Amino acid sequence: MPERTVAVVRQGYDDANGLDTGVSHALLRRVAEGALPETFRISTPGRSVAFGKQDLIAPGFDRAAELARQHGFAPVIRLPGGRAAVFHERTIAFSWSVPDPDPVRGIRRRFTETAVLLTEALASIGIETSVGEIPGEYCPGEFSLNHAGTIKLAGIGQRLAKGAAHVGGVLVVGGAGRIRDVLVPVYDALEIDWDPSTVGALDDVIPMLDISTVADALVVALSASVPTLESALDRETLDLARVLAPSHTP
Repeated sequence: MPERTVAVVRQGYDDANGLDTGVSHALLRRVAEGALPETFRISTPGRSVAFGKQDLIAPGFDRAAELARQHGFAPVIRLPGGRAAVFHERTIAFSWSVPDPDPVRGIRRRFTETAVLLTEALASIGIETSVGEIPGEYCPGEFSLNHAGTIKLAGIGQRLAKGAAHVGGVLVVGGAGRIRDVLVPVYDALEIDWDPSTVGALDDVIPMLDISTVADALVVALSASVPTLESALDRETLDLARVLAPSHTP
């Protein structure tokens, strides 16, 4: 069996037209068909509110999407499940496309592996975290990362395809207030009960933390567990992403 090597991509795109999410979707498809190796992508897709499938069928979705626009955030349809989450200039989007002939069997293993990666990366820069949902958090999940059981710092979701899985999420480096400002009206429109005080950011723990420091820590932590290779998106993946992008805009 060939040695596992993970391609690391650091390219991101404005998600106002769904392109950044389209890139993640394209990577999932191309990894699933064997055209690309396992790929871990880090990006900052700009200001967007990423809605999940539950949000799309909620009676207040159209109002929630319009409120996001009014606050300067593009509404996009996310790949994995979960409820609305926020991306902006002080967040890191991560997208891990993993080939797997039976992706259902590996769901918890991939969640755990990703949570461990985030935990170790943050510990390396002096931020201790715990894995698990805290009461009242936005986009709640068993594998959320929190600090001191009080503020959520990252969320993880998963999308399966035939032959591969996508593990993705958001790590909030700064700007927790911006997330609260847009999610309060958006969650109100979606009739989601939550506690805005649970929104947090890494710079609540270490002030003035640089986003590149966090991104580098993620890559170093990944490289400590599996061989990695810095890479770039190829033309075929970008062309497919442009085709898929409209499906991620409501």
